[in-house]
Amino acid sequence: MNIKTRHIWLILLALFAIVLPLILDSPFARHVLIVILLYSILGEAWSILGGYAGLLSFGQAAFFGIGAYTSTFLLINWGVSPWIGMIVGGFLAVLAAICLAYPCSKLQGHYFAIATLAFAEGLRIIFLNWNAVGGARGLDPPILPTSLWYLEFHESKLPYYYLLVLFLAVVMLAMWKLNSSRLGYYLRALRESNNAAESLGVNTKNCKVIATCISAFITAIAGTFYAQYVLYIDPASVMQLKLSIEIVLVTMFGGVGTMFGPLIGASFLTSISEIFRVVLGGAGRGMDLMIYGLLIMLISTLKPDGVWGLVTERLGRRPGKEKAKTSGE
Repeated sequence: MNIKTRHIWLILLALFAIVLPLILDSPFARHVLIVILLYSILGEAWSILGGYAGLLSFGQAAFFGIGAYTSTFLLINWGVSPWIGMIVGGFLAVLAAICLAYPCSKLQGHYFAIATLAFAEGLRIIFLNWNAVGGARGLDPPILPTSLWYLEFHESKLPYYYLLVLFLAVVMLAMWKLNSSRLGYYLRALRESNNAAESLGVNTKNCKVIATCISAFITAIAGTFYAQYVLYIDPASVMQLKLSIEIVLVTMFGGVGTMFGPLIGASFLTSISEIFRVVLGGAGRGMDLMIYGLLIMLISTLKPDGVWGLVTERLGRRPGKEKAKTSGE
């Protein structure tokens, strides 16, 4: 696919994103679209760790919760705009990421995964028992008049949708830049072999910390959007392990380390989850995760590159890899 064709496809995709909620105009359909965009952003953030650096993290819910709680707490107590709270929450998530990544920089594989899981669960328990942030009761952002400044829209879900489309576009552009940057090459070297990367002069500790911080910042911003969208947060909704697992599954299904993989994964899996939630209600609790697991097993067996890998293979290329050319070709 040449550059001109790629630009045409990107323009068509942008137009499709703009028109889609006008076609699917029911509140439930628009809600599903918003959730898809939210998980796409979370998947892109996780892909920086799992796709580029090869670090399996189950701690994304901690950063998501930090972003949601920070903006909500500032809004309730001091009337601070969620836009400002979003940035503050992002930097607090970065501090938390440094506290996690720096001492765990020597860990690899399942050891790093266990460390991130323990970190997220520990933070969830702290918030569960912290009365200043509502404890187990959680926090209710005040219902204010419709305003972009306070990120509250009561007449229609469309503003939430278009803001998330814009945010996702910015994140995907950042991922595209990262792919061709020096840091991107360092992270891919780290993914292939930690020892080999160090032997080539790559500071693997710094790379792990930077990747975790970038991922945490994006995830925390998504947490603020979620808090203002649902207008209620508690540790069970924004810091639970299930959220971290869903982020991993969405990214793996769509394609780890690819720009469009998380969007494809979120479109499939999130739609399934929301449909089961509405159709089966409480009786279907956990059914979406069972289907997630089955789909992940199938895609891992048949196409480890994910759905996006299958698409790009059909188009005659593989994501992030150049086909080897030999004299016999």
